Amino acid sequence: MYKPAFITATRLLSALALLMALAAPAQADNSYRAEIVILERLADPVLREQMADKHPGQQDASKRLWVVDDLGNVNSDIRTTNNLTLNTAASRLENSGKYRVLMKTGWIQRFPPNYNGDPMRIEVGEMLERAGHRAVEGTIEINRRRYLLVDVQLNHWRAADGAAVEDTRGGETDDRSEGNSDQGDTEAEPQGVGTSPATAMPVMDGTRGKELITWINEVRRMRSKEIHFLDSPTIGVLVYFRPLD
Repeated sequence: MYKPAFITATRLLSALALLMALAAPAQADNSYRAEIVILERLADPVLREQMADKHPGQQDASKRLWVVDDLGNVNSDIRTTNNLTLNTAASRLENSGKYRVLMKTGWIQRFPPNYNGDPMRIEVGEMLERAGHRAVEGTIEINRRRYLLVDVQLNHWRAADGAAVEDTRGGETDDRSEGNSDQGDTEAEPQGVGTSPATAMPVMDGTRGKELITWINEVRRMRSKEIHFLDSPTIGVLVYFRPLD
């Protein structure tokens, strides 16, 4: 039996529309708007734990997320934007008089399942001339397993007085960086506020002109459309992910 051409064309268009509808959710699941804000706490914290035996590791990071050079110029290898969902939360914290925003940025990226991200370099805050970098420095890395995972390794330094300073073990502070095992469980339930396990008295490294105040060394599982806050007594990180339709 002869079928009019317009019926065949209608069925073809319906099939194409169905295929596009099935493919759209898969792409939306992999594309996210990522947002990160780094803050410095202005109130003088009370630091009780000892950090004399803590030596923050240094990750190699060829990609720059937000690096402020000695002239105050921001360098980034990512196409970023400041039109953020986190703007309201950052402004509220800054208006409280207890925090200062050091960095806020966002970008769009696909994070497919089993995605292994590269560490992205961050240097913000006051310039430490003798150390040759900013007061807050480190890396942020984003991976995806069953969930999005954010690995934050940020060190907060301040200028040290004098030359080499002995630590509490009786020896001079070693210039060598060591790894640590304080990293959080990647399958742990996310919390509203997470305090880094290393919040302590300064580690002095007079040979480099700096001393470590606190750090954030944590892996946090992210839930989309929720604001996550990772913090130490002196710095904090707001993280937000939103899947794109």
